[in-house]
Amino acid sequence: MVAAPMLALLAPSYLPGTVLLVGLCVGAGSFMADRSAVVLRDLPPGFTGRALGAAIAAWIAARVVGTPALPLVTGLLVWLAVGLTLLGLRLPVTPPTLFGAGTMAGVMGTLTGIGAPPMAIVYANVETRRSVATQNVFFAFGMAVSIAALLLAGVIGLRHLVFAVTLAPAVPVTLWAVRPLAGRVAKRAIRPWALGLASIAAGVLIFRSLL
Repeated sequence: MVAAPMLALLAPSYLPGTVLLVGLCVGAGSFMADRSAVVLRDLPPGFTGRALGAAIAAWIAARVVGTPALPLVTGLLVWLAVGLTLLGLRLPVTPPTLFGAGTMAGVMGTLTGIGAPPMAIVYANVETRRSVATQNVFFAFGMAVSIAALLLAGVIGLRHLVFAVTLAPAVPVTLWAVRPLAGRVAKRAIRPWALGLASIAAGVLIFRSLL
């Protein structure tokens, strides 16, 4: 949630392609960590929604990437993601909610690389291991589908791939380094800082876009 607005501020020409390409590495690594807890019956409706959302977002991206509208769209979607996270909504895990969350995640994730909040709402009351494992599958699949959609739309180019390759070695190192900290640092202690930084960066994007 922090990476997308920061990249949009520092190197907007690499958004959203590079975030998605690096995110695919993160998603694949996280998915491989605990495959046994994945609930397979949850996947089809979520996958279908994610594919639909990615197609919609690719159509939008083809029209806004490389224009002044992209930072504005990114900032607004980041604020939406922060708002969804803070609302604390509770939804049942059903095919309709999975499809709806998948569609919203597809739109948000393809345009900004931030597709987790809608699915996190659906899985808020689910046992932690099942929730994390299944969301990791949605995350990895979503990144792959979003990349494919943007490739078809002509939005991702060689420069995104090259930049992502230079960042990719940091992914396994980071995943390995944070494991000892995961049990020591409370998620709730990090969350306000992450949401605050994302909100500020998104606000700067929106302000600059409207000038």
